[in-house]
Amino acid sequence: MKSNRRSFLRLSAFALPFTKMNELFAKAPAANMPLVISTWDSGQIANGGAWPILEKGGKALDAVEQAAIAMENEINCCVGLGGNPDRDGRVTLDACIMDDKFNCGSVAFVERVKHPATLARKLMENTPHVFMAGEGAQQFAVASGMKLESGELSPDAEKAYKEWLKKAEYKPIINIEHQQSKPKGHGPFAPSHFDDGSVNHDTMGTLALDSSGNLSGMCTTSGMGFKMRGRIGDSPIIGSGLYVDNEVGAATGSGQGEEVIRVCGTHTIVELMRNGASPTEACKKTIERIVKINPEKAKSFQVGFIAIAKNGEVGAYSLQKGFNYTVTDKSGKAKVINAKSHFS
Repeated sequence: MKSNRRSFLRLSAFALPFTKMNELFAKAPAANMPLVISTWDSGQIANGGAWPILEKGGKALDAVEQAAIAMENEINCCVGLGGNPDRDGRVTLDACIMDDKFNCGSVAFVERVKHPATLARKLMENTPHVFMAGEGAQQFAVASGMKLESGELSPDAEKAYKEWLKKAEYKPIINIEHQQSKPKGHGPFAPSHFDDGSVNHDTMGTLALDSSGNLSGMCTTSGMGFKMRGRIGDSPIIGSGLYVDNEVGAATGSGQGEEVIRVCGTHTIVELMRNGASPTEACKKTIERIVKINPEKAKSFQVGFIAIAKNGEVGAYSLQKGFNYTVTDKSGKAKVINAKSHFS
């Protein structure tokens, strides 16, 4: 009997912090809601697509889909069909989306579909499946009424591919997503200039908290430029490129997907927040897990995470310096913030 009583007390003591933490998430006011946060400075375009939904009291899910569409429409950006091709000269896209009820959809290795995040939502809402890839995903897109594009490379991508073919080498470069060309931009959220003259990135992740206090997220990418044909990174993988738990928070990121997959990066961040870590602390601890796997190798690539807690707190952390993110709060103004990094 004494042994059982001691065990009960130990278990009660262990559970207490989690009970208090859940009460904190339940009671804490989301003072900044609605709120949207996206990876990179080009997140200004994504946030600009999301904000008209949020400011009218719309759903976070609709907002993040519009964020994806806004980025996928930027033909000079490395998201969508304007992105760099694989080694065979063909652009393949990956995306996923997740709502406040654990509903999720993912597509990968998709060609000639302009809006893969919308395709992922259609998969989520209209089928019993979560993940589709390649030809099957394209067939589903057509069956869902989506138009197939030509598949031709954008001028910038064609130029980059021809240059790459001269050596045909593949070596990930830190912050390679920065390219010296501006997107055309649109609306009041279009960027006018950036300090380094660049805004293009290979992945766009967006998280939104709507006026009802519900979370959703999306991640869309053309993947690593000149990747091996068929290569899939973390972006379309629920729990790696994106994760949403409406009781706790949400996370997404950008960078070398293989390394994120190894630690189930975004799920890890959300679980750390569940256990009491702030969004920034959770991102930092997850980056440290990546470093711990191979500290020397970690110096050669970039990973950056962003996260939002149920109470509206946001945060980020990256492996290398140079990662930034964009926040738009209830003021309606987009703010670009430089994330702290493991390696300075």
